[in-house]
Amino acid sequence: MTTTDSGTNLAIRLHWLDLARVLALVGMIVFHFAYDLSMFGYIPPDVPFVPPFSILARAVAGSFLAMAGFSLYLAHGRGIRWRPFLRRLAVLTVAAAVITAATMIALPDFYIYFGILHSIALSSVLGLAFLRLPAWATLTVAAGIIALPFQIRFEMFDPAWLRFVGLGTITPFTADFEPLFPWFGVYLLGMALARMFTDMGWLRPRHAGSFIRSLGWIGRQSLWIYLAHQPILIGLIWVYAKAAGHI
Repeated sequence: MTTTDSGTNLAIRLHWLDLARVLALVGMIVFHFAYDLSMFGYIPPDVPFVPPFSILARAVAGSFLAMAGFSLYLAHGRGIRWRPFLRRLAVLTVAAAVITAATMIALPDFYIYFGILHSIALSSVLGLAFLRLPAWATLTVAAGIIALPFQIRFEMFDPAWLRFVGLGTITPFTADFEPLFPWFGVYLLGMALARMFTDMGWLRPRHAGSFIRSLGWIGRQSLWIYLAHQPILIGLIWVYAKAAGHI
């Protein structure tokens, strides 16, 4: 299958994958809307951090990482296409740096230094080593990476510059944190599923109507929606709070 950077057919896309991204985006926006409402005092401050919102946050992060791993295999499973890979990696790296810089200004006490974009960028590089492995081997490694931080922790990973590994004994104080352990395991899970589906001949693109294609286009803009949605949500809530005389 000839693929683009996001792991889709040049002629007929895997529309279900684009629609899955749309669902993840909806979940992300719902969670962040609740988070922003809590910041402005419209709902109790603990609401975003307890079920069902805490579960939603993990499900959204996991789905984005798994889909990123799935797409990496679709795009490069038959051979790494270095130019599109490096171009996408550069975009992810710059976007992650923007998130870090913006949150250092807006949220200096718990800025994001290894959030979802940082995790996807690093996982993309590490994932290259697994492109040629059979699905069962990748699944085995994925299971180990997911399970390890729930079984053991090491003080050697406590320094701030090593906390992104996710095996330290200190819980970082940050607005978003998707460390390598366990989240790289979720990324590898996506890669393994893509390999399995490819080997079994399940990834046959299908034609779709205009409505599905339009929704799919939204899914393909997931990075830009991620970058833009929080300023928009916070701005709207701020305007409402200002108009209502609450601030």
